[in-house]
Order: sequence, then structure tokens, then C-alpha cells
Amino acid sequence: MLQKFGFSQYESKVYEALVTHAEPMDATTIVKHSGVPKAKIYEVIAKLVEKGIVSDAVSGKKRTYAAIPMQIVIDKLTHEFERDIAELRRAGARRTYADDQVWSLKTNSSIQAYCRQLIDQAERSIVLSMWVDEFKEFAPLLEQKELQGVDVEVLVTGGNPGAVKLTKMNVLEPTDGHEMILEQFKLIIADGNQVLFAGMEDGNWQAMRTMAQPFVKFFTEFFHHDVALAIISRKYATELMQDAEMKALLMRLRY
Repeated sequence: MLQKFGFSQYESKVYEALVTHAEPMDATTIVKHSGVPKAKIYEVIAKLVEKGIVSDAVSGKKRTYAAIPMQIVIDKLTHEFERDIAELRRAGARRTYADDQVWSLKTNSSIQAYCRQLIDQAERSIVLSMWVDEFKEFAPLLEQKELQGVDVEVLVTGGNPGAVKLTKMNVLEPTDGHEMILEQFKLIIADGNQVLFAGMEDGNWQAMRTMAQPFVKFFTEFFHHDVALAIISRKYATELMQDAEMKALLMRLRY
């Protein structure tokens, strides 16, 4: 029950035994209902009392224990979590510096969180390119940043995202067959000084991020070439697909 919140297995078992019983219990009874070894029970109970989720009392010669009500424990854990998050933010706050290293990043949840942070912290400009299903998650935040005066330019691949209110938005709709060849990816360039590019490898997302200017300039040009391709493909789709050489060239593109 409590292991996900940093409690040990024994601590979780003791608290669960106490909270599911209406009457207080002594150590011997807790051992019976929790399955925690007798040799460990006093140590575990003492930790729970110290952590403030079990209370104790002496009745005659016997010490008994009761669980703090579940809602109070939930409120306590929520408050502590929010406090720890605030401390983590303060500890992570530092002066920016010229970091020209190329950093790798794995797992889509971490990549998505970093994308949101780049967008949220951008003060002047955001360049973003990704597939429509991924883009929809970030669209409201991008609209908000544009309203704040940030220059937002996006390229959406795979179809129209619907009612998105962005001034500079281009859509690249792959032709039949090409959609199966194109790779999933996401590209964000924030304030012209930091880039994150993510792609799929063996079914898993992997990303690189850097402030190194050669990479930032390269991916900025990469974005503008894709925008040009999207506009050309939209205006001259029929002519391009009827030209065997151009069609073969376009079908070779992976991004």
C-alpha cells in the first residue's frame, strides 16, 4: 500500500494491518495480522510512529498502536511531496551557462517533459516539428506562448491537427505509401540557442539535446527545408507525383 511512497514492505504491511482494523492492537496482534516477523515488529512500529502515520498509547502494562486515518496520511504525503518538489526546483535553479555538450535522453515520458519545459521557458522563439498525434498535446501551450508574444513556428506531419490557433503553422500530409516510410520524430528549438531532437530506435524513443550552435543551426535549417518541402508538396502535389524521378526522390525521405 505505502511502498510507492518510500515506505518499506514491512512498514506498509503493518500500516495496512492497523488501518483495516477498528480497534488498536498490541505488537503480538500486529504480527499475527501483518505477517511481519516478531523479531522486526518493534523496529518497524517505531519507524511508523516516528514518521507520524501510527500513534501509540499505554493502557495498563500494555502498549497498543493505531493507524492515523487514511485521509490524514494522504494529506500528509501530498504536502510532503509538494514541499519536496518545491525544494527540488530551488536546488535545480542555477545560472545558465554556455553548454556545448550533446546530451542523450531516453524514455518518452522524460522526453515529453523536457519538450514541455523547453516550450514553457522559451522567451523569444519556438520552432517545433512533430507528428500530428504528438503535436496535439503541445498545441494549447504553444497557443499560450504565442499570445505571450513568443514567435512560434510549427510544422505538423501526418495530417491537419484541427482548430489550432497559431499564426505560423504548416502541415505536411504524406502521400499514400510514403506515410509508412516516414519515421516518427520530434524537434524543438527554443530561443535559437537550444535544440532537442528525438526519434524512434527499435520501437523506443531516444533524444539528443544541446546548446552547441552548429547543431542548433543545422536543425534550424533542417526545419526550414521541411517547411519548404511541405509548401511545395501542397501546391504541386499532382505534378510531383506524376513525375517519376521526383516521386522516387520524395519516397526516399525518412524524415
